[in-house]
Amino acid sequence: MAEPVLDGLLREQRLLLCVGSGGVGKTTVAASLAVQAALRGRRVLVLTIDPARRLANSLGLQRFGNDAVPVALPDGGEPGGSLHAMMLDPHTTIRQLIERVAPDAASAERILHNRIFRAIADSIAGSQEYMATEKLYDVVDSGRYDLVVLDTPPVKNALDFLDAPGRLARFTDRQIMKWFLAPYEEGRGFGRLLWGTSAVVFRLLGYVFGKEFLGELSEFFQAFRDLYDGFRERSEAVVEMFAAPSTRFLVVCAPTASSVDTARFFLGELRQRGLPCAGVVVNQRAVVGSVAPDAEAALGALAHEHEAGLAPHTADALVARLGAADRRLRELAALEQRRLAFVGQAMAPSQSIWGAPRLEGEVHDLDALIRLGGFLTGGAP
Repeated sequence: MAEPVLDGLLREQRLLLCVGSGGVGKTTVAASLAVQAALRGRRVLVLTIDPARRLANSLGLQRFGNDAVPVALPDGGEPGGSLHAMMLDPHTTIRQLIERVAPDAASAERILHNRIFRAIADSIAGSQEYMATEKLYDVVDSGRYDLVVLDTPPVKNALDFLDAPGRLARFTDRQIMKWFLAPYEEGRGFGRLLWGTSAVVFRLLGYVFGKEFLGELSEFFQAFRDLYDGFRERSEAVVEMFAAPSTRFLVVCAPTASSVDTARFFLGELRQRGLPCAGVVVNQRAVVGSVAPDAEAALGALAHEHEAGLAPHTADALVARLGAADRRLRELAALEQRRLAFVGQAMAPSQSIWGAPRLEGEVHDLDALIRLGGFLTGGAP
């Protein structure tokens, strides 16, 4: 049942968001799903916010930034498919955001060159989860791609990404602007800053930083007041995009106790917020055969055949250790299966669970991404 569901997501959805705790392979899963969708004939963009740039290495890219870079696909895919990759550049994104929501170019330049804005720009850009939602909205709204796959930031607070839309709209809320601008009236000049309900605060700021600072602070809030409607409209559009029928969240986890707990937490939060979640992708699973092999029967003869010149009982010790390793692996697989059952208890009947094994070596090239995606879609050997 799960395989056609995942295939349908890759063929039909417009936005896939991979969420989960850090270190579980979100970047790799997002890239592998993007490759699979492109091989199915879709125009795909994979957007990552991972500062380690592992996705760039996996896709073999030399340059990687806020502009989409084409990725060469192997032969054999369905016609029309293409893959692009992009890594978020927060500082470019915040500049583009100001330019987009400002009423005119002059207003945008006034904000971008304001010293108050430049002082806080790094903090705004440093909020990766907020910058991710802004860039995501732009690339989805552009219409250049049939599918966008997002590798969400490895945030410390799991809710930061879900709460990120509207952060600047709240900052530029009219009530906040009104308080800061209450001492200021158009045409009355800087002197009005020292009157009104917030006069005490402004006098203190003026005493500490000087009148020039207060002038720039007033100019900053005057300029940002004009952006409120633009920020609010964008935040509402992002919230609608998250909840749209063409969007699906995928909770990515590893079969560890802490990661499983985080996955259950995400499932609950997505359900509570009414956001569409397709299910859970379990990465790096231990995979064993259905029947436990007899190590002595399978390898005993071969081991004894090659033990000439070795210490006595070397072959017996080797076979015993291989048998013990298999038993430990089976115990681990059974433990992981119990953990996945625990995840299943938090899932809705309509949601599915997909798994991929722990691959040998690092997933550092396109072939490995294709192989991983094949396991997820049921097509790998």
